[in-house]
Amino acid sequence: MSSVLPRHAFTVHEWEEMGRLGLFDEDARVELIDGEIVDMTPIGARHQDCVNRLAEQFWSRAGDMVVVQVQGPVRLSEHSEPQPDLAVLRRRPEGYAAALPGPAAVLLVVEVADTTLERDLAKAAVYAASGIRECWIVDLQGDQVIASSEPGPEGYRAQRFVRGDETLEPTVLTGFAMRAAEVLGGRP
Repeated sequence: MSSVLPRHAFTVHEWEEMGRLGLFDEDARVELIDGEIVDMTPIGARHQDCVNRLAEQFWSRAGDMVVVQVQGPVRLSEHSEPQPDLAVLRRRPEGYAAALPGPAAVLLVVEVADTTLERDLAKAAVYAASGIRECWIVDLQGDQVIASSEPGPEGYRAQRFVRGDETLEPTVLTGFAMRAAEVLGGRP
């Protein structure tokens, strides 16, 4: 006979209040996913290099059309506020000082997976369920970028595995393209 203990799903309001009260260390790497506080793994050199390279590509090629947010929070729902490695946001005259970007503002999220592929694939399902149009998972171990689009409650319906000299083109940025090798960089 097994019993299931009730669980409390934190809301983003409770999550933010915990942060204001200082319940997390200033350098804590945690995020809220489906009401649960989830530890984020430490960022290694290859992971950070990839994020830097992606941010530079988006800033230099599309920076005047979008906002490029690096490792910042996005509010997906009442119970999810993840911190994708990179989020490409709609540019708004008023910016995002009054409220975090929500699903309608997010054009593309990118997660870089060095040792966290399973975790990032699970986050992609959360992004899809919230209606984020496009999600790229940079799989550093597999030397590929998993480009997903057509979100729905069960996940993304379209998925491409892009490698080497194959081209990645965000569906929301016409004329913007980069090779998968540019994103993946070299191995150490």
